[in-house]
Amino acid sequence: MRAFREAVEAGDLDAVEALLAEDVLFTSPVVFKPYPGRAITAAILRAVSQVFEDFRYERELTGADGRDHALVFTARVGDRELSGCDFIHLDENGLIDELTVMVRPLSGAQALAAAMGARFEQIAKEAEARSSAHS
Repeated sequence: MRAFREAVEAGDLDAVEALLAEDVLFTSPVVFKPYPGRAITAAILRAVSQVFEDFRYERELTGADGRDHALVFTARVGDRELSGCDFIHLDENGLIDELTVMVRPLSGAQALAAAMGARFEQIAKEAEARSSAHS
């Protein structure tokens, strides 16, 4: 998904948010329960963009119907290198309705979980503020 990739690579998180369906379902690599909704997903992606260092997409794969995409990436969290993949599904309007992130190795996932855990209170506040502003 070229628009998502370009927005992430440019650090344009408003453009990333604009590509999310209102009812997007975000599945995190470090939390069991998926997060529903654009506001919380955008807030999480904003926080992750502050945690990941040296982030870059390596490859892009697209399903036959053009609605399924996989973006393979590498990044660093502190002194931990990690690789991962953003699995994206588009709805009938071309907006992202499912975003699943997977990372490896375990030490990288643990570093990500620790770094994000410290930010989740702020993430919840930001999501609430964005949700209220759009209501």
